[in-house]
Amino acid sequence: MIEAKSLHKSFASKTGTVVAVDDVSFTARDGQITGLLGPNGAGKTTTLRMLYTLMKPEPGHVSVDGFDSVRDAEAVRRRLGVLPDARGVYKRLTARENIAYFGRLHRMNEDAIAARIGLLSKALEMDDFLDRQTEGFSQGQRTKTAIARALVHDPRNVILDEPTNGLDVMTTRGLREFLRKLREEGRCVIFSSHIMQEVAALCDRIVVIARGRVVAQGSAEELRAQTGQDNLEDAFVKAIGSDEGLHA
Repeated sequence: MIEAKSLHKSFASKTGTVVAVDDVSFTARDGQITGLLGPNGAGKTTTLRMLYTLMKPEPGHVSVDGFDSVRDAEAVRRRLGVLPDARGVYKRLTARENIAYFGRLHRMNEDAIAARIGLLSKALEMDDFLDRQTEGFSQGQRTKTAIARALVHDPRNVILDEPTNGLDVMTTRGLREFLRKLREEGRCVIFSSHIMQEVAALCDRIVVIARGRVVAQGSAEELRAQTGQDNLEDAFVKAIGSDEGLHA
């Protein structure tokens, strides 16, 4: 389980201080997919970076399975599998070698690494390119490699920043099914998106972020009830107070 409490984050700019995240709180539970939905620039990626310890809240608190992200950062990282917004792979290595390298960073033995690669390759349908150098990979192949790399150590909590961004329809469908499998295994899954259909198709709970704040959260049905709208797209537009940046 991942808990975010009163997260704040600001950055200095030439024109002053820019507040990227302003008092964001939510809970992502085990066995559920929690979606962060919002227009571009809403603060989703900054929020995720605080969840996976790349940034420190100022102030605020993140806990992962009861471990504090600042005080127990190493314990938190061991419990997380992360697909960041920048997901480059080592081009001179094969997909298998990329995944194995991260397994060694997590101090896994070679037998455990091989077993996990076999499972992940099957689940993500990577067998036909697993032993090819990643230079020249398609966007979907790179994303699958990066997801497998993030999950090689079998984490119970998974954070994905716009995992289907730029993917074709069939690859997107395959990744959605993979996320459902993670949920069925009882894992806590968080992913960010600005694509309405994706969030509606996958999420048990939705956290809507706009201008760095949580403006609504709940199931799709609860969001429709909260906003008095008949469909999720209209509920989203009403919650953020604008249709700017909407991708439906």
